[in-house]
Amino acid sequence: MSLLRLDAFRDTPLVREPYEHVIVPGFVATAALTAAERDFPAIEEPGSFPLDDLDYGAGFDALIAALRGEDVARAFAEKFAVDLTDRPTMVTVRGRCHQKDGRIHTDSKDKIITVLVYMNGPWDEAGGRLRLLRSARDIEDYAVEVPPIAGTLLAFLRSARSFHGHRPFIGRRRVIQLNWVTGADVARRERIRHGISAWFKRRRRSA
Repeated sequence: MSLLRLDAFRDTPLVREPYEHVIVPGFVATAALTAAERDFPAIEEPGSFPLDDLDYGAGFDALIAALRGEDVARAFAEKFAVDLTDRPTMVTVRGRCHQKDGRIHTDSKDKIITVLVYMNGPWDEAGGRLRLLRSARDIEDYAVEVPPIAGTLLAFLRSARSFHGHRPFIGRRRVIQLNWVTGADVARRERIRHGISAWFKRRRRSA
């Protein structure tokens, strides 16, 4: 049984404004989503954490393996009309937000495609809803707003105009981020950077 609804992804048209993106509610199949939510790593600090620094169960591991599969890479390469041959993936996980999260940015130039898979229940909060923005100046000037509801996928082609952010939210907000990046050195460098950051956050929490 497939863990991901790639048919729904393929059937969803690419939207080009404010930049190339796709939103697919229910992208993760129901059974796979239940298992991944059950086995999601316990994260008590804000920030992005590399997989190597987290403990998680089989259901979550299976979802990560599916996201990194060759069929997924082929589908995304076709959708965004980019060559992902030999492009490595990088996965980070967030479990909580703090006040400073959500500031407007475009993602680094080393990232080719950003994929976000949300892992939260119903979302009634005004904050924490990712906005695809028309500029770098105004969080209210957005083309679309995505509530981080479990199983929802948001993917976009990184560019100089891929501005995004969200209004402030403090609390649990779980998301898996997968990126195809330009080279293995980028993935290795980012794993080290996020790992060091995670170590300092845990030191501060235990102090």
